Amino acid sequence: MIESPCVNICTLDARTRACLGCGRTIDEIARWSTMTPADRSRVMTELPARMDAIKSANAQIPTG
Repeated sequence: MIESPCVNICTLDARTRACLGCGRTIDEIARWSTMTPADRSRVMTELPARMDAIKSANAQIPTG
């Protein structure tokens, strides 16, 4: 089984074009099963920082 960061919250952020659940781009999601283990590991390493950036960007959006 291939490790995946998916948390079943599959919604893309319109500005970053990254998944709000896991932080991967649509391209990374589509290619995940065919990526090399090294490529998947690289993406997994980047995801915490991406998620922080997405949360920070979305926190700055005026609600109203």
